[in-house]
Amino acid sequence: MDIIQVITRELNVEKWQVEAAVKLIDEGCTIPFISRYRKEATGTLNDEQLRNLNERLTYLRNLEDKKAQVLGSIEEQGKLTPELKKQIEAAQTLVVVEDLYRPYRPKRRTRAIIAREKGLGPLADIILLQMTKKPLEEEAKAFLSEEKEVKTVEEAISGARDILAEHISDEADYRINIRKRTMDKGTICSTARDEKEQSVYEMYYDFEEPVKKLAGHRVLALNRGEKEKFLTVKILAPEEEIIRYLEKQVIVRDNPNTTPVLKEAIEDSYKRLIGPAIEREIRSALTEAAEDGAIHVFGKNLEQLLMQPPIAGQVVLGWDPAFRTGCKLAVVDPTGKILDTTVIYPTAPTNETKIRAAKETLKKLISKYHVTLISVGNGTASRESEQIIVELLKEIPEKVQYVITNEAGASVYSASKLATEEFPNFDVGQRSAASIARRLQDPLAELVKIDPKSIGVGQYQHDMNQKKLGEALNGVVEDCVNKVGVDLNTASASLLEYISGISKAIAKNIVAYREENGRFTDRRELLKVAKLGPKAFEQCAGFMRIQGGKNPLDATSVHPESYEAVEKLFAKQGFTKEQYFGDGPTAIYIKDYKKLAEELGIGEITLHDIIKELGRPGRDPREDMPKPILRSDVLDMKDLKEGMILKGTVRNVIDFGAFVDIGVHQDGLVHISQIAQKRIESPAEVLKAGQEVNVKVLKVENGKISLSMKALEEVASEEEDTSGEEVVSYKDEGDATTGLGALLAGLKL
Repeated sequence: MDIIQVITRELNVEKWQVEAAVKLIDEGCTIPFISRYRKEATGTLNDEQLRNLNERLTYLRNLEDKKAQVLGSIEEQGKLTPELKKQIEAAQTLVVVEDLYRPYRPKRRTRAIIAREKGLGPLADIILLQMTKKPLEEEAKAFLSEEKEVKTVEEAISGARDILAEHISDEADYRINIRKRTMDKGTICSTARDEKEQSVYEMYYDFEEPVKKLAGHRVLALNRGEKEKFLTVKILAPEEEIIRYLEKQVIVRDNPNTTPVLKEAIEDSYKRLIGPAIEREIRSALTEAAEDGAIHVFGKNLEQLLMQPPIAGQVVLGWDPAFRTGCKLAVVDPTGKILDTTVIYPTAPTNETKIRAAKETLKKLISKYHVTLISVGNGTASRESEQIIVELLKEIPEKVQYVITNEAGASVYSASKLATEEFPNFDVGQRSAASIARRLQDPLAELVKIDPKSIGVGQYQHDMNQKKLGEALNGVVEDCVNKVGVDLNTASASLLEYISGISKAIAKNIVAYREENGRFTDRRELLKVAKLGPKAFEQCAGFMRIQGGKNPLDATSVHPESYEAVEKLFAKQGFTKEQYFGDGPTAIYIKDYKKLAEELGIGEITLHDIIKELGRPGRDPREDMPKPILRSDVLDMKDLKEGMILKGTVRNVIDFGAFVDIGVHQDGLVHISQIAQKRIESPAEVLKAGQEVNVKVLKVENGKISLSMKALEEVASEEEDTSGEEVVSYKDEGDATTGLGALLAGLKL
């Protein structure tokens, strides 16, 4: 197999692009580095394309290794024919390789093997040949043996039938055909183990759907329901059609002596051997596809969460809500330093005295530290805490706003070794409150401290292949961190370890070097850090930022390998580097990029990137993302009425719809059927996390909110006259559009 050619075709790119990317990957280059600094080599393949390429490269190389192993094993047995070799070499998947290897793979002692040990193989051959003119009972008499425990004719024929059933089962072509028929025409059905038992799986108590139409989220739901013993799940294949197909393949002569036994062997082969195996394979394939789809969605949601713009320059009060144990507070200055911590008891079990005391404490903290923003976790008692905050804001002269912040993973972080090292004198509640505050100030820097799987990025994440999920989400974090870059003099080890080419050990060594020698003033100082050699420097340098260093280019995404070219560029433009950065960016006029790039000794694409970066040096890409909603009032669940038109923020995009924050703490669901007038295959075609949308309330029932965007499209012509419908907006100040609150809250079926 030509791996390069296969990947080229699958990715729909040029062969030279794939060859270049593979070469760079094999040289130890990271995906972020290749995507950002080797655009000429790869023809501007982006990080998503490169990760898909790398994934397929790994799979196909494993496939080739498996083929070599299988060919070696069959050859050792002396059974490798030119035709079989050709089939194995042409196989495109591991499943097909396994199908072809099945007859030659060492087996446990099956019924067929035992029958062969009893000397019944020749009898099976006679039946399969379908040419005997004798009744089968007569043929079987020759194989009776006390010594081999074949005492009756029936036992002999039964043993031969077992051999035939396994022989049929081992035929790769049969399995491939049956697998396809089952995928195309089979249905998956589920029934309740106990119809009277209430559960979230009730819609699956009597469920049936074609295998090929089954949505990924349904696959995962069925798997979980089965695992939790609420459901019995099975695949119903077109059994009659499959048996007719096998009969047509196996029974080549109309012989009354052999046909009945062959039909029995075929039915036994399918029902006992082929059918269950194919069902397992298809369920496994469906699960893998569903997981891959879910992981992709998780990744997109995680990216949007991590790329939330930081709220800079504000003193934030982090609020970790709770009932019995009290609400933990932490005041954090604009740099993330904790100024104060305390506990208040405004939530149940409470009384007026405790509520007044809590408000007084809050007023003192706000006044003393000039708090301008409160970050409230969206966990238990969040709603009650929000009510207290809204009451408080009406009582104080200071202009303070609040944000509902997704606190997923905060408890995991607060109990971690890292949090203990960071805040040795604080308890878990205080650490959690600090984390909730910092998530607003710099979501990326704070969230990298938490295992991505604990951030709450989607449905069924605990049912996933954890290794694959972990790798995918870590890849997303890596891409985000490198896209933004890090300040070399302030970044934590947790943040640094996601930088291209930097391992955990090197990240710790960077921090240790900084603590021992003071701040970095030049990127090349990194080469003095223990275990950080030239290769690691090449990979990481462009993503490290130094503010106020010896070289102003160190504060940009321009790679040190291009510094000489930038100096030449400035000289051609008639000013020095110091003048350019000292006086503020000066317009750079370029008539012919191609010619100039050749003169500077760099690629044309690299030149375009450099010019773009010099126009806005050190620009944070998160600036382009929607900013959090800053609130000063609250809408209650009981205030919602059917027909209300609201402005909200998309929190989570999933297979069957999107969850939208409309300001009532409980997110509403816009089902896929209610997103747009036209038919869409996926909500992600229209929506993304962080997007601001207008929605209409369809129904409020049992604590669930059903919303529609389609309904507003239907009356678009009447937008100017809403017929008295109440319009509620949560855009209190400025142009802030989205928040972190309740993002990707735990979902139920």
